[in-house]
Amino acid sequence: MQLTWLLRITLFFTLLVILMGAYTRLSDAGLGCPDWPGCYGHIKVPTQDHEISHAQSLFPDHDIEPEKAWLEMIHRYIAGGLGLLVLSIWVLCLKTPEAPKKLPLFIVLLILFQGALGMWTVTMKLMPIVVMSHLIGGFSLISLLLLLYLRTRPRRIVASGTSVQNLAPLALVSLFVLIGQIMLGGWTSSNYAALACTVLPICEGNWMDNLAIADAFSPFQGQHPSFEFGVLDYHARMTIHIAHRIGAIITASLLLLLAYRLFVSTQLKALSLLLVGLLVLQVSLGISNVVMHLPLGIAVSHNGGAALLLLTLVAINYFLWHQSSSTSRV
Repeated sequence: MQLTWLLRITLFFTLLVILMGAYTRLSDAGLGCPDWPGCYGHIKVPTQDHEISHAQSLFPDHDIEPEKAWLEMIHRYIAGGLGLLVLSIWVLCLKTPEAPKKLPLFIVLLILFQGALGMWTVTMKLMPIVVMSHLIGGFSLISLLLLLYLRTRPRRIVASGTSVQNLAPLALVSLFVLIGQIMLGGWTSSNYAALACTVLPICEGNWMDNLAIADAFSPFQGQHPSFEFGVLDYHARMTIHIAHRIGAIITASLLLLLAYRLFVSTQLKALSLLLVGLLVLQVSLGISNVVMHLPLGIAVSHNGGAALLLLTLVAINYFLWHQSSSTSRV
């Protein structure tokens, strides 16, 4: 019971870190503090005159912007609290005989790597491949925490016979397609390509003749003093944005098919309806980002919607694959 509640709190904290990270990134506050783990050499944002003077002497090429710095530091504080919660889960799992042991250890290692990615995000000046990896690490963390939570709960019977065995592969493919779409979203955001196309459904102009796939998806973009606000040209950013839109169409179609099959063939009707509801919300938020030119609240909600969609698919896969393996053993 104690482990269950701790996992619930940690899942909430992880979602909060993801949302705060998105808010920080979309507020252009990713370099609000140019050092790590402190801020201008302090454990908090410098506010006193002598602290500001010391900060300016350490970082003469940076303008101190307290609002952005506080966003970055609050994100770090919450992430630090999340790290302590994850360590507590690991310790509690070690003390609980029936609890998994390998999965919580892997989660601890993942959050340590997330800390390193957070440091590299700052020290490498928002290099897109690092920023996207940090985002994917957060989504991986919340997915594994949900998996651990589900493994500590009693199993559910979702169906019987061949329907589950047939649906499990579709659910797994859907999960991987969604992960790919989330990665595309992270690449779009980290390269500041969210507003590269401002009309629907695909992009304005003769976009088919101006795709720059090699430049758009090269993981390394040369040496730059900073990657803040992006270094790619318009055609590369447009290509990234278009790929994300096409990916959205493919992902939405596949998830709708999965939701329909779940509804008519299994007892996971509530999860199938939740999947449809979250998908409609996510598509609406994506369209709103384009039409309203990326308002901060909607853009952050779009990140949260992606996390909730991922959690829903993780749960669906967990129930289907466990039931499928149970059925095959009978």
